[in-house]
Amino acid sequence: MGRSGHACSVLVPLLALLLLSLGSAAAQKSSTWKTLSGNPPVVIAKGGFSGLFPDSSDNAYGFAAGSQDSALWCDFRLTKDDLGICLPDIKMDNCTTISDVFPKGKNTYRVNGVSTTGWFPVDYDAAQLGNVTLTQPILSRTFRYDGVYLITPAEVVLTQYKAPVWLNIQHDSFYSQFNLSMKTNILSLTKQYTVDYISSPEVSFLKSMLGRVGNKTKLVFRFLDEGMVEPSTNQTYGSMLKNLTSIKTFASGILVPKNYISPVTADNYLKPPTSVVDDAHKAGLEIYAADFANDFALSYNYSYDPLTEYLSFIDNGAFSVDGVLTDFPITPQAAIGCYSNLNKTKKDHGAPLVISHNGASGDYPDCTDLAYQKAVTDGADVIDCAVQVTKDGIPICMSSIDLKDVTTVVTSQFASLAVIIQDIKPAAGVYTFNLTWEDITNNLKPVISNPWTKYKLSRNPRNVNAGNFMRLSDFLAFAKDKDLSGIMITVERASFMAEKLGFGVVDAVIKALDDSGYSKQTTQKVMIQSANSSTLVKFKQQAKYNLVYMLDEDVKDAAPSSVADIKKFADAVSVSTTSIYPSTSNFLLNQTSHLVKTLQAAGLPVYAHVLMNEFISQPYDFFSDATAQINAFVQKGGGGGGVDGVITDFPATAHRYKLNSCMNLGDKAPYYMQPPQRGGLLSVMDNAAQPPAMSPMPFLTDSDVEEPALPPVSSTTPSAPSHAVSRIRTDVSILAMLLMLCAYLLI
Repeated sequence: MGRSGHACSVLVPLLALLLLSLGSAAAQKSSTWKTLSGNPPVVIAKGGFSGLFPDSSDNAYGFAAGSQDSALWCDFRLTKDDLGICLPDIKMDNCTTISDVFPKGKNTYRVNGVSTTGWFPVDYDAAQLGNVTLTQPILSRTFRYDGVYLITPAEVVLTQYKAPVWLNIQHDSFYSQFNLSMKTNILSLTKQYTVDYISSPEVSFLKSMLGRVGNKTKLVFRFLDEGMVEPSTNQTYGSMLKNLTSIKTFASGILVPKNYISPVTADNYLKPPTSVVDDAHKAGLEIYAADFANDFALSYNYSYDPLTEYLSFIDNGAFSVDGVLTDFPITPQAAIGCYSNLNKTKKDHGAPLVISHNGASGDYPDCTDLAYQKAVTDGADVIDCAVQVTKDGIPICMSSIDLKDVTTVVTSQFASLAVIIQDIKPAAGVYTFNLTWEDITNNLKPVISNPWTKYKLSRNPRNVNAGNFMRLSDFLAFAKDKDLSGIMITVERASFMAEKLGFGVVDAVIKALDDSGYSKQTTQKVMIQSANSSTLVKFKQQAKYNLVYMLDEDVKDAAPSSVADIKKFADAVSVSTTSIYPSTSNFLLNQTSHLVKTLQAAGLPVYAHVLMNEFISQPYDFFSDATAQINAFVQKGGGGGGVDGVITDFPATAHRYKLNSCMNLGDKAPYYMQPPQRGGLLSVMDNAAQPPAMSPMPFLTDSDVEEPALPPVSSTTPSAPSHAVSRIRTDVSILAMLLMLCAYLLI
């Protein structure tokens, strides 16, 4: 059984995908780690880079091995003719095309005493398996690399890649039923090649290796779920954890599920860490943690930030595991090399600016006091307020004009006020201007934003209704004495408010800034953001604040005349993430966006909006890692986005990025701090698997920027938006009565 010719042909461009610099070492400082040896933790790539490619495929191993910083994990299996292969499961049907090639090959065997049905490698020889290809066993991941790579022999992993190899041996007794010997096979390999690690959840197998493998090979006892029974001792793994000194007699280390170390509650919040790391180190055992993957459901305490999770296991001030087993090896490598031992109290308000999006809205309901408090604590440089108006003319901070989006109004006595206003949206809403400030604060609660509920990803459910609503005046008073470089006030629908509600939002914002003293201070920059040029033009006419033009559509570049128009009324521009990194079906396209450079060349700083930590929000090229995405948007060289700031729901992640110890290394930065190659993952994909082409993005033109001047505030109701709302409701009521009359006449 050989390797896929296709896999060989794509390996070189695949490694170029990350601009690997094989001579660069991890940037970690020489400080002592709290591992058993005092050395940095080991990163073990489970089946290679299996978060992207089929587990144990040629490209998965090649991708992970390119850095020379990862040990390659092989789940060792045996074929009918005694060939050692790497497969993530003893059953082949969930990770290969075996059922298509041999549809009648299903069998039932007892595996460790449990009746198990499926397709097993012991039923096929190497020649038969030469027609079987690998598939992604985790269905939530991309299928576009399925059916390309052949099964990888263990010998290839040991010889092809210049990286440490970890062989995991399981079900030794199962293979003996077929006159196959795991022990003989492994001992033969260790005589021919260097095997750096051998792990097994079976005591008898590890004891059979003791004294028969070289001193350079580490034997590691693997713990499975606590309630499962170890087959050779008939003890549960949970009970064996209480006697680590006995394990030290046949192993140099243990591998445990990460929840042995950092358990979680039933609703997925962290419990206090256990003592298992200290216990293992006291027994003289190294301890490795398993089950890491960037695209799994992390504890809510990590705010969908996988790098934070890794750091909690290696850089928490109390202990460090000796290694992590992961489907995404690049993230723990970055954690070890650039994000450990940081001065987390350091404040740097320089570029890239970290601008909150409705406060720390990834952790608390939008625009609440708790969201703003956390944004400040998390290190945001700028906190923001999206201004809406109430029925009694009070400017408030709320991310949506429709209370149904961000409050509990649908379960309140005000639900019946829902009305369709085509100028806003075609669906019925209960709008901020339908209720007074007291109506809102006394009867409603905020609701946390959940943009990815379609994928069953929820934000901080314990705090779904936490926090208090904020008026613009409350926001300004809160922000004024905080360590911030500035505030950002977002104003939309100024024309609608003036014409339909009789409310001058521009005047109201300027007055609130004057009343709070912001117009007389220079400590914090005041930024006004809007997608409407007419709104910014009016601000420019009446005040001297930093004006940010938000491009709310995806564009490829901006025509010179449109940039000249923007310069007339704006000091900066915020652009969508897709405008900077175009993608299709969550894969980056091989297209270089010139928009950022065009705007910056005109003296306009550029901010990217909106960044989120949830992996589903990111193209695969960012490895389901919010920090890698931020790095790509900020880096100015190597095809990076080169933005001047990021607008994010999770300011803590962006602030930590600014503190990383590799920030100023330039050309000497390690490979994992390089931006991804645009179109790199698409380039190693079969043509038949390519996603649909993306429609070309347009250029920004003069007509996209130019707008009529804001209408004057309605003279009939200059300060009472409630009158206009009543008029809208009355119009709807009259229409309803006319429809009823028509229906009656037809009867």
